[in-house]
Amino acid sequence: MKKVVIIGASSGLGYALAEALASRGVKVGIGARREEPLKKLKEKYPDMVEYISVDISLPDAPLRIHKLIGLLGGMDIYFHAAGVLDENLFLDPDREVRTVSINASGFAASLSTAYRYFRNSRRKGHIVAITSVAGTKGIGRLAAYSASKSFCQEYMVALEQLAHAEQADISFTDIRPGWVKTPLIDSDRHYIMAMSEEYVLPKILKAIVRKKRVAVIDWRWALLVNAWRLVPDSLWIRMKVAMSEPETPLPTVKEQIEEARKWRARFV
Repeated sequence: MKKVVIIGASSGLGYALAEALASRGVKVGIGARREEPLKKLKEKYPDMVEYISVDISLPDAPLRIHKLIGLLGGMDIYFHAAGVLDENLFLDPDREVRTVSINASGFAASLSTAYRYFRNSRRKGHIVAITSVAGTKGIGRLAAYSASKSFCQEYMVALEQLAHAEQADISFTDIRPGWVKTPLIDSDRHYIMAMSEEYVLPKILKAIVRKKRVAVIDWRWALLVNAWRLVPDSLWIRMKVAMSEPETPLPTVKEQIEEARKWRARFV
């Protein structure tokens, strides 16, 4: 029986995938910062689900992922769905660093943990991660987010190269969706070419089964991404890349100061 560890499984695609696998008789180990949704899934599928709370931005994340693997009794597939999206038009430094800490630093800590498990145990493994089409180019309205997703994509390339050098039997799948209607995005805004979880999930499952190296979801976003790649940086920086309709206006200096004060108050 396959055993799958999913980090970032408290909501969105991570939770949907965990439930889909558990309902199909696959043993799933789920981890996320918020524990309550994980507990509910465990109660629904008591024989198929193990869970642990883990915050990938904290230093103990690798140890907690190892503990989850132990609770599951091993791991065949590691699936990374953890991440944050912050349209930080204010460019508040704390918010930019938080996005990078979770999306890039937390990503590296988690995937390196999965890689070491497969390599050191000398077992065949599959590392799958949700990155984003935003990692194709730096997007001004999503500076830290798009840059962090680009890091994720290159980090997976680096790990794959290392696996070849070490003759580790590890496959890699980079899932790059466009906008998906999950709690990650603002439900009050209309995002361009947004897709439902029900539409995206079967495509993710297919990419995992086929061990596809890169899966851009869906065909419309694949066309757009291919077009983006052809645009030289000298022209790209002059383009306006729209995310939603209508776009949020750029903030004034006064608004930036007030927003920074409110945001810091939530995390102090």
